[in-house]
Amino acid sequence: MRAEPDSRRVPAGEGRSEFRERASRFLGFSFPVETEGEARALIARLEKEFHDATHVCYAWRIDGAPRAADAGEPAGTAGKPILGAINAAGLDGALVAVVRYFGGTKLGTAGLVRCYRQAAREALENSGAREIFSTDDFEIDAAFSQIAVVKRLIVPPDVHQVEESFGDRARFRLRVRRSRADDVARRLEGERIAFRRFPS
Repeated sequence: MRAEPDSRRVPAGEGRSEFRERASRFLGFSFPVETEGEARALIARLEKEFHDATHVCYAWRIDGAPRAADAGEPAGTAGKPILGAINAAGLDGALVAVVRYFGGTKLGTAGLVRCYRQAAREALENSGAREIFSTDDFEIDAAFSQIAVVKRLIVPPDVHQVEESFGDRARFRLRVRRSRADDVARRLEGERIAFRRFPS
């Protein structure tokens, strides 16, 4: 499923996979991640947990930026196929690491590519996926006579109310899917309702 321009697909949770190929053992792990620091911390955790493994190879895509590491395997045989699995799943905000225990029999370049891709793909399948939207927040300062206008703008799932407070005026904070944000802004301007708009 192709994501809309203001949305992206991310892993719904953590996923795992495991299989053996000619005595080599492959363990796949997938994670939702938001920052490179978070991804590196997870890799360090796996490297510590599986300190006796032959390789801990990985790839991620965060905010559209890819990174892949073969971690001692022949160039292009591990990180690239792992990243290929992330791309094939249409995911962003995703880290996949594959731990390999060498079983004594060489798998060859094509065999390594196939095994790393399979471990990554199965881990991602087990993590599932969800769609998230880019949003803008609106801080609205309205007269009491304008409250009904603001309330009519709140139409989930595209527009959610985050906060409201009442003093001398009514104040709201709305979270708006980015593809709807210009429309919300125009309607507020048309009603001469004061607001501030900024990325969530």
